[in-house]
Amino acid sequence: MLTPAGQVSSYRFADLMAATLVGLSGPLLFVLHMPLLGYGALLVALGISYFTNTSLFRDLTLLCASLLIMSMVPINTDISVSHMLIMGAAMLTIVGLPYVISRYIYKQHLIRFPWHFNEPWSGYKWAYLGLVAVVGYFVLPYYMITTGAYLNWPAADSSAEVIRLFIGTNVLGIWDELFFICTAFVIFGRHLPFWVANVLQAMLFSSFLFELGFVAWGLPMTFVFALVQAYIFKLTHSLFYIVCIHLLFDFFLFLVLIHAHNRDVLNIFLY
Repeated sequence: MLTPAGQVSSYRFADLMAATLVGLSGPLLFVLHMPLLGYGALLVALGISYFTNTSLFRDLTLLCASLLIMSMVPINTDISVSHMLIMGAAMLTIVGLPYVISRYIYKQHLIRFPWHFNEPWSGYKWAYLGLVAVVGYFVLPYYMITTGAYLNWPAADSSAEVIRLFIGTNVLGIWDELFFICTAFVIFGRHLPFWVANVLQAMLFSSFLFELGFVAWGLPMTFVFALVQAYIFKLTHSLFYIVCIHLLFDFFLFLVLIHAHNRDVLNIFLY
């Protein structure tokens, strides 16, 4: 018979195994496009947690349901009105479903969206935001153009398309933080040490962005970005701040896409 210490140790290992399989489902589903293995990883994760940790099982069920929905949505950068509405509804469900179930069925406050709009920013926060602007200005154009990744986004041929492209990049940036940080990272972090939880959410975060169009060395780049975002969230507890960081990157992404497709924004709007 296991000692109490042995039981704790075995449960922790089982928790790690189950959560890791959920994290691995991201690369399997969205990078390698191996749905059978991806869904299998989710099923095995739920099976392990069901028999070892009821609390983890309940939480992973929420995350697995969202990932299942995500895998069924055409993840691309189509900026047609119909696709944006379909993808928007799916993204809303992916974030809303675990929140509603956790809050009103499980009766817990695990998933929160702490905006902290009125919280003053320290000099360090402003300095980091400035660093983000510098990195975005120099790194994103080089990456998008030299790898041809910008071709995964459509050329905006009218003022309406430019507006939809701008809205799409920003809304998706906000959604990334709502789901991968405030939902996936928080769920992993409830049961695992910080850096383990951080790596697992970054696997999901970067896999989704790879599927969206950040190919080539965009995968490790977005993986590091996801790690840093979760770390900053841990330090600041401010969703608003990490959203501002993300949207600053997205602003440069928007400008790069317009430039890379050889379009003049002013001429488009004056057309």
